Amino acid sequence: MITLLIRGVLFVASAALGLIVADLLLPDFTIVWSRWWGFVLCVVIFAVLQSILSPWVVKIARRHAPTLLGGVGIFSTLIALIVVVLLPIDGLRISGIVAWTLSAVIIWAVTALATLLLPMLFLRKTVQKAKNSDE
Repeated sequence: MITLLIRGVLFVASAALGLIVADLLLPDFTIVWSRWWGFVLCVVIFAVLQSILSPWVVKIARRHAPTLLGGVGIFSTLIALIVVVLLPIDGLRISGIVAWTLSAVIIWAVTALATLLLPMLFLRKTVQKAKNSDE
């Protein structure tokens, strides 16, 4: 149960990091910071959608277009972005095809790296605490 909770928190953190990096790099990708609660809601919804959409898109790609399996992560990221932007939350705005395309790639890459690196960071801290308590 705790492992599942930790994974969920890490996945939400990686989604937030991906959205923030896209906001910093792309002028037409805007996080509405004045409505911070909208952004928090966007992050949570985006993370939940990503976790649901990825296996679903893999299943569809495997069945109908196996050559597209490599792009599943980017495609599910794009679908999650579309849903989050269309919701009346007003925490995230994206305009222009370039911003839509690049944001999906950036967020996918950042979340992929973060989901690999964040657990290692937390494991290192846990191991160091355990070593310090043994001494």
